[in-house]
Amino acid sequence: MKKASLAVVGVIIIVAGIIITSALFTVHQTQQALILQFGNPIRVVKDPGLHFKMPFVQNAEFYDSRILDLDPPAQEVILADQKRVNVDAFARYKILDPLEYRKRAQTDANFRDVFGSRLNAAIRAGIGKILLGDMLTQKRAQVMDVIAQQMKAFAPEFGVEVVDVRIGRTDLPDATAASVYNRMKSDRIAHAARLRAEGEEQKLRIQAEADRDRTVIIAEAQRTSEILQGQGEGARNQILGEAFGKDPEFFDFYRSMEAYGKAFGDGTTMVLSPDSEFFRHFGTAKPQ
Repeated sequence: MKKASLAVVGVIIIVAGIIITSALFTVHQTQQALILQFGNPIRVVKDPGLHFKMPFVQNAEFYDSRILDLDPPAQEVILADQKRVNVDAFARYKILDPLEYRKRAQTDANFRDVFGSRLNAAIRAGIGKILLGDMLTQKRAQVMDVIAQQMKAFAPEFGVEVVDVRIGRTDLPDATAASVYNRMKSDRIAHAARLRAEGEEQKLRIQAEADRDRTVIIAEAQRTSEILQGQGEGARNQILGEAFGKDPEFFDFYRSMEAYGKAFGDGTTMVLSPDSEFFRHFGTAKPQ
């Protein structure tokens, strides 16, 4: 009898443990829970800690309360100038209302598929209105702001909040990239040729100005030289004239010495009579 009582107590304890375990659940600080009763959502638990639910009748589904990422596949977008680009966009979101999230999305995979399709559609509509060159200007940020506002307006339907929308990467398809590269190459070649032509023009202009200045400087120097040489010749002739007036014989002797100096250079050979007029000063010196 006593053993039977212990067995009953043991069974009661086990059943009570199972019931208590089924009735208790823990919400982590990074999670939020949705309580379902027979598969129908009835309430949301966002406070972290230990909570109770009806055992066997209710169950809890947990959803992340942190910022989550949505990264749909990259897509090809046709721009306003008919250029094609591969755009890889992403979004960051938070689940604010697990109840609404489950009603509309049902599963995370379904939400990512539906919301990712909406994100790509908004990217196609927004980016398709600008030119390829605008992708590198401030206009790209303005378009992304418009797309982000659109996605934020869609978000409450799914019980989520869109935190941010960005373009992670933009690539040109191979054909477009080759075309753009060739056009850029042609533009750079034309620009280089234009710079070389401008440089050659500047070079010729500078050379012409330098040649003109050189000609002017040389002419001025020659003019000054001739003036100074004339002035020197005049002063020399004046001095020689005054010397001739004072001592004609010495002047004649001095001029003859100059003539001898010019005539008798290194290796000079002259055949003249010793008593010629040119040698009149030779042999005329009287002994002291």
